[in-house]
Amino acid sequence: MQSLIGTGVALVTPFKKDFSIDTEALSRIVNFQIDNGIDYLVVLGTTAENATLSQDEKELVINTVIEANKSRLPLVLGVGGNNTHKVVEELKTRDFSSFVAILSVSPYYNKPTQEGIYQHFKAIAEASPVPVILYNVPGRTASNMLPSTVLRLANDFKNVVAIKEAAGDIVQAMKLIQRKPEGFLVISGDDMVTLPMILAGGSGVISVIGEGFPKQFSDMVRLGLERKVDEAYKLHYLLADAIDMIFEQGNPAGIKEVFKSLGLSENTVRLPLVNVNQDLADRLCKFVKNL
Repeated sequence: MQSLIGTGVALVTPFKKDFSIDTEALSRIVNFQIDNGIDYLVVLGTTAENATLSQDEKELVINTVIEANKSRLPLVLGVGGNNTHKVVEELKTRDFSSFVAILSVSPYYNKPTQEGIYQHFKAIAEASPVPVILYNVPGRTASNMLPSTVLRLANDFKNVVAIKEAAGDIVQAMKLIQRKPEGFLVISGDDMVTLPMILAGGSGVISVIGEGFPKQFSDMVRLGLERKVDEAYKLHYLLADAIDMIFEQGNPAGIKEVFKSLGLSENTVRLPLVNVNQDLADRLCKFVKNL
């Protein structure tokens, strides 16, 4: 899966002030990524506020991204949930001809055992017509997919090709990199530890900050993959304060404030999320202008 090496970004869903989807802004954001060095796009991930979208709105987002992309970059589609049967049904009925892979989050809320997580992804792997990227994000799911479970899946199913590892635990990531089968990709899901993970043997990132600063962040990832460590860390530290700020009051409220400062979209989010406060908005705006 060479197309998944490098910098992917988890696209936001831009809303107008009336909370309807802003398809023109979404197209601008897609082109902004393509024009500034991003390697692939992730549609309907966590950053897309997927949980607040109706089925019709999800289809509108998918179609808008496909049309704006015009087959220029590989696309990954978020297909996951805590109802295994529902996820499997979507995999059996959706047209995946525009996508190179799916990104599937570990089941949330139910808090399954490691065996439950394995059986969930076993069902997904057997049903999916495209490669599967596992997504481990314990801060949102309330359960950590252990390296032993990930490696079991990677060894048992050839179409389980990668993991987006967002536990924020560099030791756990290094265990995955050390023990993974050949060709399996360990992708950072945490912007702040992306460069250390790459230097340890990771394959890149699915990023939030990269969406707002695609040139600088994708350059950092490429330099890291090329083992140009000093140059890569200069870019890491250039963006480090912004990484902290965009998550300070929740994602995607922070990155949407960056997009407002860049003139790409409104900063509207849907409840239960709310906009960042004025102090953080001012700091993000200052960072964008200074950069």
